[in-house]
Amino acid sequence: MTGLGTRGLWVVVAVLAVVCAGAVWAAGSGPAPGPATATGSVRLGPDPGQDVGAYLVGLPGRLPPPGERVPALVQFARPLDVAAAAGAVVPTGPAGPGPGRVETAVFRVPLDRVQTALRFEPVTGTGDPVAALGVARERAAFGAEADADRAARAVAAATNPEARDALARRAAVAAAERRALADPACACVIAVVVTADRAGLEALSARADVRAVHAAPPGTTVPELALSPLLPEQSTAATPPPDDGPVPTG
Repeated sequence: MTGLGTRGLWVVVAVLAVVCAGAVWAAGSGPAPGPATATGSVRLGPDPGQDVGAYLVGLPGRLPPPGERVPALVQFARPLDVAAAAGAVVPTGPAGPGPGRVETAVFRVPLDRVQTALRFEPVTGTGDPVAALGVARERAAFGAEADADRAARAVAAATNPEARDALARRAAVAAAERRALADPACACVIAVVVTADRAGLEALSARADVRAVHAAPPGTTVPELALSPLLPEQSTAATPPPDDGPVPTG
């Protein structure tokens, strides 16, 4: 939105706020959405602008005492498809009460120099973890579709040119996200929340596709978490990625 006047900027912000406000309701047309897992009070993930090296170095000191199970944000070194994500945290079979139980998946469609949404979905069921993550991926796709439809309707109603341009890009990005997430092979999982004890979390930290494990303090529940995972491309600081690239149209 570079170059917007003050009035134009506030119009864009106000319209985008209206577009985002109905996300949970609109997503109800697909599989039932889960709770807003990103909006709790216990932050897992780097602070905005934090040095990545300093963040990673401090994580071992956040592990719980031996034998105590806590939720933790497992952040991947690269975006994974649901099968690879399941294999990274529950490599021996069905999700259950043991180390590596998946509670939440974080989806993000990687587009070159285009900012895309973080989509937080609960992972339910005690059967095949790949299937459970697949259902979560489908919910994320429905959420992207709802975002695209909502932004497209807002474009038609907008009278400010800057607002129309911003909303049109938002609609195009969400549509591209939906297309990607609709593909079962989409490498779109960047993190998961697991519940495990110290030994389980240390084992997860050593796995090839795992970049970081950020444990919550003992006594924290999953609904209390505020998730802000490290993006795979963030190598020096947790700063926003660029958003000046073309949006794929097909």
